[in-house]
Amino acid sequence: MKLTKAAIATIELKPGQSERVVWDSELPGFGYRIRGGRRTWVIRPPRAGGKSSLFTIAAADVVDIAEARKAARERLAKAALGEDPGLARREQRTQPVITLGNALARYQKHQERHARHSTLANLKTHINTHWKPLHERPLGDLRRVDVAARLHEIVQESGPQAAVRARRCLSSAYAWAIAEGIVDANPVVGTKAPAHEVRRDRVLSAAELAAVWRTLANNDFGRIIKLLILTGQRRDEVAAMRWSELNLEEGTWLLPPIRMKNKQKHEVPLPDPALEILRAIPSRVGRDLVFGTGSGGFAGFSKCKAALDRQVSLLPWRIHDLRRSTATGMADIGVLPHVIEAVLSHVSGHKAGVAGIYNRAVYRTEKRDALERWAAEVSRIVAAGDPEPTP
Repeated sequence: MKLTKAAIATIELKPGQSERVVWDSELPGFGYRIRGGRRTWVIRPPRAGGKSSLFTIAAADVVDIAEARKAARERLAKAALGEDPGLARREQRTQPVITLGNALARYQKHQERHARHSTLANLKTHINTHWKPLHERPLGDLRRVDVAARLHEIVQESGPQAAVRARRCLSSAYAWAIAEGIVDANPVVGTKAPAHEVRRDRVLSAAELAAVWRTLANNDFGRIIKLLILTGQRRDEVAAMRWSELNLEEGTWLLPPIRMKNKQKHEVPLPDPALEILRAIPSRVGRDLVFGTGSGGFAGFSKCKAALDRQVSLLPWRIHDLRRSTATGMADIGVLPHVIEAVLSHVSGHKAGVAGIYNRAVYRTEKRDALERWAAEVSRIVAAGDPEPTP
């Protein structure tokens, strides 16, 4: 019988059988075994003058027929060249067992070299919370059924969106581990996503932005939120702002590539209200960071955001929604889309693909005009509480 997906679906134990092996007619020595309720892919390399032994490749519910056939062909070829599969298996068993927890720790260390702070924070949550119950399992022994069961638990504990992101995280970690040669298969493949990932589209109205602005205290958190509204930059970019990036005389903020999501340097023209906020902050000798007190920039967002929410009653919102709100607000007052993208440092739309290669314009003048117009609009709505934008 030629082993195919349809063919193996029909293979069952016959009455009185405790084990059954069906051999592939296309690849001699490659088979499908049922024993004790477990279904596996196996090989039986020929041995000159001796009894041939059976060797398991992988569980059939983890590795599909195409992957199993490829692995079988490689191992049978090695056996034909004289390699002893039994010896290879015994040597493998003497190697230290790599657990899921070990592998995820190595993956996290790898990601720390280039991932952004917020990305790493989410990664640590998935590793240390969502996948912690499976940390002691050997990396190569984790099966699709194990991943699926844990995803159901994550849905109950943290919600479907958390499970969606945890699933993506684990799959990326296994893809990295496969590339590193420490595991052969990804057990996330074939599991069902707990939900469609929700892309946020929350935009704060002018009245909501005004309410937030008026409620903010004169502290690091309040200054950062105001700068986010005025500039449309990302939270971590503002929170880790450095005095060495600022030229308050010229009114510019130059972010180096290492601080940008797209790894491209980005110049932000600072409107007058933003400059007023920055000039009022006393610099500290020996500290280049504008905000925060520790080794990094400001890091108290969760606590401060919760306190702000208790003071101002709005529909649920996140700090990142301010970036989208600023972009929408600029569009409402007539700023052209390509200028908004330049302000946000988005590599999309007119700057994507071939167009992006040939269009290197930074729109310095246009960005400054857009942000000054937006700052004036923010000042107007904060003062008047008027929800309608002025074109």
